[in-house]
Amino acid sequence: MHASYTGLLLGLAFAIMLDYLLIVVNFQSWLDPFIMISALPAALAGIAWILFIAHTTLSVPALMGTIMCMGVATANSILVVSFATEQISKGKDPISAALEAGFTRFRPVLMTALAMIIGMVPMALGLGDGGEQNAPLGRAVIGGLLFATVSTLLFVPTFFSVLHGSKAQSAQDRDLLTAQPLTENTGD
Repeated sequence: MHASYTGLLLGLAFAIMLDYLLIVVNFQSWLDPFIMISALPAALAGIAWILFIAHTTLSVPALMGTIMCMGVATANSILVVSFATEQISKGKDPISAALEAGFTRFRPVLMTALAMIIGMVPMALGLGDGGEQNAPLGRAVIGGLLFATVSTLLFVPTFFSVLHGSKAQSAQDRDLLTAQPLTENTGD
């Protein structure tokens, strides 16, 4: 059991890192993928919360559900961040882009999460013969997606606007410094 836990926890860490690196290659940016995976700690908190509330022990199926949840949570964050990045490329400021992304992508993110959550309810209830074996998987997915969805719709746009706002501000400062003529101090 210890070897299974270790393998699955390493698999979870590897899945998150692989998600991040794959998104880096796809978006050719280090910042946006970091923003996209910023919803994952909330997903982990949701998983821990629901397993605690349901008096479910951490098990191999729960860890498998955790890995599944990471993929869906990342996909939802990609929807929000890619839309906000598109808005910035059209000339909007980071705060307006993040707000519009949150409002515009609200329905797609909610529909994706709800479809997965509703699909996992029968499994989470553990009804039928042997249903209690797979119940932790369903519970982990449900708890993780509940928290990750809230994080994707509230925290990710906020984090996006803060990081892109500071990036834009530093670029503005750099442009201002290069535009100013250099004055020579003669020491007189």
